Amino acid sequence: MRVEYIGLSEIRGPLVILDDVEDVAYDETCRFTLENGDKRFGRIIAIDGSRAVIQVFEGTKGISLENSRTQFLGHPLRIPLSPEILGRSFDGAGRPIDGLGEVYPDIWQSVNGSAINPVSRKYPRNFISTGLSAIDGMGTLIQGQKLPIFSGSGLKHNELTAQMLRQARIPDQEGAEFAIVFAAVGIKHDVADYFRRELEESGALERTVMFLNLASDPIIERILTPRCALTAAEYLAFTHGYHVLVIMTDVTAYCEALREFSSSMGEIPSRKGFPSYLYSDLASLFERAGMITGLPGSITQMPILTMPNDDITHPIPDLTGFITEGQIVLSRELEQRGIYPPISVLASLSRLMKDGIGVGFTREDHPDLANQLFASYAKVQEVRALASVIGEDELAEGDRLYMQFGRQFEEIFLCQAPDEDRSIERTLDLGWDVLSILPEGELDRIDADLLEKHYAPRVRAKESDSFAAPADAPAEVK
Repeated sequence: MRVEYIGLSEIRGPLVILDDVEDVAYDETCRFTLENGDKRFGRIIAIDGSRAVIQVFEGTKGISLENSRTQFLGHPLRIPLSPEILGRSFDGAGRPIDGLGEVYPDIWQSVNGSAINPVSRKYPRNFISTGLSAIDGMGTLIQGQKLPIFSGSGLKHNELTAQMLRQARIPDQEGAEFAIVFAAVGIKHDVADYFRRELEESGALERTVMFLNLASDPIIERILTPRCALTAAEYLAFTHGYHVLVIMTDVTAYCEALREFSSSMGEIPSRKGFPSYLYSDLASLFERAGMITGLPGSITQMPILTMPNDDITHPIPDLTGFITEGQIVLSRELEQRGIYPPISVLASLSRLMKDGIGVGFTREDHPDLANQLFASYAKVQEVRALASVIGEDELAEGDRLYMQFGRQFEEIFLCQAPDEDRSIERTLDLGWDVLSILPEGELDRIDADLLEKHYAPRVRAKESDSFAAPADAPAEVK
């Protein structure tokens, strides 16, 4: 028999304190019934003897100390799951908000997930195509990887997110058994409408599960949103065999909610006021990506965060970089020059890229081509620094070729339209096109056989074009 407690001992921000409780456990869910009959939910976050500290998901506004009734439910927070969650939209706590009614569950699953035994993890292989050359060609996303995107305030990370939601797929399966779980944390109403509209108009909503926590929602709900999304992803991946891509934006809003919650608890702050357990808390989210030996499916994560003041050493991107397998960094300089997507390839890295590209995955020339593009574009930065001192006209002929290569690389390879979906073959061909600007002696990262197959034909075609007579050239007079 469940006991109902009448009245509360204390209300402190988003927390309530209840004394003289019995037979309750940490992380147990409870239900509050207010004077007007409204119901709210919370979970126990601390127990001290017979005193329980409870986090209220919907906020404490309107809760009475005298007349509120509390009932503990005997289990942690759970959400209902079934295959019908595909194409549905939920709030940050996993409640439907699309007007299609409640989910008829196959199972109720705790949002906390369960730890994956490192021994049972399967090494990530194969790649997920995003249709973006900067990512597919030079920072390839691998199934089972966690690859964050580091953005800045005002950069086009929302447009980039929407494009990946529309275009992401597993090429060799042509979208079969592929799903996306999208978690939006603390976003504005117009941004939420933008994501909904993009998914509906593109038809990608059918394979997507959306969890939307708006900026006007209670801040404590933001802590739940990523956990609900990852629980849905685990169900689709490890029960039904889907390859699931989880996109979360904005992790910075999540961390700020965690900071506010920690402050209300009276905990001693660490760097920038964030709690000392920020690293382990983020790890509890990011480490839920991966593949498990003997189970179908995979979970791949692309968390998106905005760096305060574009500071990559800020605690949020700093700790995220320690946990994840690389990062994709957006550049304000490229953004200001009209390059979309403004991805800084030299600052970006995918540590698992080498294991999911090449023969049997993308194309045999992909590893060498990517290495050469990195090396040549790095040389461009050196030449540009020199040109800023002595002027481009004073550069040697070889350096001017690198300047030309840099412009073509950014305007042709990196830059693409927001609705342009490039195949991996198209991306690699564009890479060879821009490399053909440089002389063969500069391409020291590519095997000779690959140069003969991909580079030489392009150079010969350019040479034949340069020697061909113009179409309107006068006929020779004899």
